[in-house]
Amino acid sequence: MDITPYIGPAFRQLRERTETSQEELAFRAGLDRTYVSGIERGRRNPSLKSMQRIAAQLDLSLDEVFAVARQLAESAGNVSRKSAKGRG
Repeated sequence: MDITPYIGPAFRQLRERTETSQEELAFRAGLDRTYVSGIERGRRNPSLKSMQRIAAQLDLSLDEVFAVARQLAESAGNVSRKSAKGRG
């Protein structure tokens, strides 16, 4: 299951739930706001370290981020629930 295109939108959704601006999140994570924006729009391919920094500032684990990305992929019809469960 490829959730890669949904990582950025998952970060956006989770950031918006905390009512945190991109600028504030970027500052706290030590990243540029345009970089965070690019991640959320799927224009940037963030490193694991960057994803960990962002998730930490949202008080989340990467598991939680990936779960939201998986849900977004399923909602878009790109992954069947059966194949998502079967792949671990």
